[in-house]
Amino acid sequence: MTARIAELAAGYDQSGAFPAESLRIAHEAGLLTATIGKQYGGRGARVEESARILHRIGRGDPSVALIAAMTLNTHARQAVQPHWPEELYARLVKESFERPVLVNHARVEPELGSPARGGLPSTLARRTPDGWSLSGTKRFVTGAEGLDWFLVWATTDEPEPRVGTFLVPGGSPGIEITGRWDQLGLRASGSHDVTFRDVEIRYEHVIGIGPYGAAAEQDNRAGAALHLPLAALYLGVARAAQSFFHTFAHERVPANLGHPVARTERFRRTAGEIEVLLTAAEELVFGGAARVDAGDSSYAPEQALGARVLADRHGVRAVELAVRLLGNPGLARGNPLERHFRDIQCAPVHAPQEDISLLAIGTKALNP
Repeated sequence: MTARIAELAAGYDQSGAFPAESLRIAHEAGLLTATIGKQYGGRGARVEESARILHRIGRGDPSVALIAAMTLNTHARQAVQPHWPEELYARLVKESFERPVLVNHARVEPELGSPARGGLPSTLARRTPDGWSLSGTKRFVTGAEGLDWFLVWATTDEPEPRVGTFLVPGGSPGIEITGRWDQLGLRASGSHDVTFRDVEIRYEHVIGIGPYGAAAEQDNRAGAALHLPLAALYLGVARAAQSFFHTFAHERVPANLGHPVARTERFRRTAGEIEVLLTAAEELVFGGAARVDAGDSSYAPEQALGARVLADRHGVRAVELAVRLLGNPGLARGNPLERHFRDIQCAPVHAPQEDISLLAIGTKALNP
């Protein structure tokens, strides 16, 4: 599966098209439904298995892995703490086993930025006789073109405003992509800007609705189930870069050397450093995920945040070392390493970013 997705990755990277075929391959392998809870007829994959799935897909194409991650996380959260309307989620599960069904949150806004830094949404949910009418613009909605459900974070227009997540079918009238994703890395992730113009949804299609206040803001400490698999995804990118680095080292035979550069001390030393960086990061990520799954109460959320910080640093550094040693060939267009180098730069961008994570970790350390 990884090899088949990897074969398509360069084309999707170049075109920026939605990676429908790669997602179909992942679905046929049972990966997009892996975290559906056993109570709903699914496998019930938990944090460690999710991390290993995204690590493998990330080796093939991290854009595909990121789109998959959002759907996997939605099912994982529902399995642990059911919060969707029962009939609606049953329908979602049934369709998900039949075809790739993609779900993602739409939270970031042009004025607000990331909710990880605090603040509340300006996207408005207005009461109508039959439900809600939703209006507003969201940014960086991964997989936007192929989403079956947008989970839109919005404020109600009630006399005492509430904040909640509104479940919007992807084919609803009034949904428009208003800003195209055109970034250095993860070019096929389709993380476009999406505008909702008076989108009508049913009254009961809202989850987590509550008072307008600090309690409605994002809890950066509560996301171990997403932080660790996300870190694993980018370590998959680094492993793909490492694989190309090894292939190059064995195949490159300079005329003045007479043997592969893999035999030189310089390449062997760098190969060792890359391996140490990635192995250590994987131990932190997969080991932490296993502790979460085991219900280890001594594993604090700050440890999950810290594992992701270090994994991101190690992944970026490992790919950087490979590119630096290869020189011009490492940055050549059409070279997988050049694409991996661009993709790995996206690792530290995901919320909560490093400074927010370190603030939480430092606060805990100073006040144990």
